[in-house]
Amino acid sequence: MVIAISVFELHLPGARSLKSKRKVVKGLIERIHHRYRVSIAETDMHDLHQRAEIALALVAQNERQATHQLQAICTLVESEPEAMMMNWDPQILEDMA
Repeated sequence: MVIAISVFELHLPGARSLKSKRKVVKGLIERIHHRYRVSIAETDMHDLHQRAEIALALVAQNERQATHQLQAICTLVESEPEAMMMNWDPQILEDMA
């Protein structure tokens, strides 16, 4: 069993208020959580209209499965039309077996 974590830094060019930012970020977080069943939350840049940071953690059977799932989540984030990924920091922690 391995644990993987990932942090995404996003730019939301169309967000003109915190309310419009929250709508995009909340929708993205919900889609990721429902599709991949990972723990995910907005973790930084709460007061900025056009920037957001979301972080997630997942448990997988092996490193290959964790890497595959992180890549699939990254693809989903990149496909969000209202957000541009500025940075992605995936990490796979030590084998917990």
